Amino acid sequence: MEQLQIEVKTFDHLHIEELYDLLQLRSEVFVVEQDCVYQDIDGKDREALHILGKKAGKIVAYTRCFKPGYYFEEAAIGRVVVKDSDRRFGYGHEIMKASEKAIWQQFKAENIRLSAQQYLTRFYESHGYQQEGEGYLEDGIPHISMVKG
Repeated sequence: MEQLQIEVKTFDHLHIEELYDLLQLRSEVFVVEQDCVYQDIDGKDREALHILGKKAGKIVAYTRCFKPGYYFEEAAIGRVVVKDSDRRFGYGHEIMKASEKAIWQQFKAENIRLSAQQYLTRFYESHGYQQEGEGYLEDGIPHISMVKG
């Protein structure tokens, strides 16, 4: 298995090709694969810290992170995505660890909240997140709030 090359960038430091590739990956998974029509380009990317997981120079894993108080009271991780053909390599775990490290380095935050698709709760629990509250529908997909820290 080839290890991911992790890059952490603010919006202003993304190359146009990287922005195109990360938006394409998000659309490929969240809109097409999950058959969910929703507004992915929501105006929040400019405020996010973008965690890029690259293999052979191509983005195959990605998250966006926010400082405490922007999205939730805690720091936040969202848009957690791994290209379908690369999921068997454990890149989801690598991108989560890199995202948590970036949140600590950039924001000095230990508490992190995310809105998890319910079928992925065991994945997030393996990273120390705990379910909080009741499940809810977000864009027609069952989600649950999860917190770490």
